[in-house]
Amino acid sequence: MGKLTVRKVESLKTPGHYVDGEGLALVIGRRGGKSWILRTMVKGRRRDIGLGGVSWVSLAEAREKARAARKIAREGGDPIATRRREQACPTFEEAARRVHKEQIVGQARNAKHRDQWINTLITYAFPHIGSKPLRDIDQSDVLRVLAPIWTEKPETARRVRQRIHKVMDWARTAGFFEGVNPVEGVERGLARQKDRVRHHAAMPWAEVPQFLPLLGDAVSARALRFLILTAARTGEVIGARWSEIDRDNKLWVIPEERMKAGREHRVPLSDAALEVVDEMRGLDPEFIFPGLKRGKGLSNMAMANLLRRLGRSDVTVHGFRSSFRDWAEERGGMAREVAELSLAHEVGNATERAYRRSDLLDKRRELMDRWARFCSPSCAEIVRIGKTP
Repeated sequence: MGKLTVRKVESLKTPGHYVDGEGLALVIGRRGGKSWILRTMVKGRRRDIGLGGVSWVSLAEAREKARAARKIAREGGDPIATRRREQACPTFEEAARRVHKEQIVGQARNAKHRDQWINTLITYAFPHIGSKPLRDIDQSDVLRVLAPIWTEKPETARRVRQRIHKVMDWARTAGFFEGVNPVEGVERGLARQKDRVRHHAAMPWAEVPQFLPLLGDAVSARALRFLILTAARTGEVIGARWSEIDRDNKLWVIPEERMKAGREHRVPLSDAALEVVDEMRGLDPEFIFPGLKRGKGLSNMAMANLLRRLGRSDVTVHGFRSSFRDWAEERGGMAREVAELSLAHEVGNATERAYRRSDLLDKRRELMDRWARFCSPSCAEIVRIGKTP
């Protein structure tokens, strides 16, 4: 009788090695992944044989697999070699497409991320290792994928690395290979990257009041004005629905599925932001900022294209969040956490967040009202740009 039960397997969370009996054990990794391992003698040598992840192999199935493997070993055979002959190992491309379908398509918050996830592998990984069986992929293969882009396209290379890691983690859990994920430690064979962080180009906060009157009245212009006044992200603005606006309480309530952090975010709306919303009424029954296609929101490139037409290719749409943050630091007159929460950033460590019950809405409303007044072209706070005569 084994020591483990179905309920215990489900409840165990702490990383470690949990023995069931006769060499079978449940292994929980530091990231929470659970898998079955059989430790037995094969041709005079001790071997650890992976039997698959808990999500794929039940306790009863793991015990049955362990019994079958021990029988092969007692008869002088190699359970791993036998399994490889009996089980067709998928290629990296087959595995990547399966992981994309099962773990990315249903969980990614937007179509752009879903497409980028698989497209980066199609472009950079499949030409090198796409047709190679998972069990045959080693660190030299991963190095061959990453080396050509590691310094030329560092951000893309890091994403490719993370995605290959995810595919190979799935492959190991599914029992297609054993040992260390070949992506681990691959950086030691690569040149040092120079641009670990590249910030979005931002307009100096003092220039914002003089910039806003130049925008015009197009949908993209009003969307950008709304984005600046709310310090929101591009995706949040172009996907904004009328159902999210609480006009009476002057709130824009963005649901969790549209937020980067996966939590509902309440945005206090200044009078200037509400004015933009009112200007958009009647154009579309669902989207506040409709796109050219019926039933679709504004394109995610519309505001960036507007900046280029205005001759401001030196700044980015996302950079206006930095403009707001810099203004809040120098002129906002509020605590740092108020500005951070206005940007929907996490503040404090996990314990502090667990005890915080308020999103500081009233203080954030005051801060956003001050920002709107500053952004007004007639505001007395406008800072003169350039040298005074």
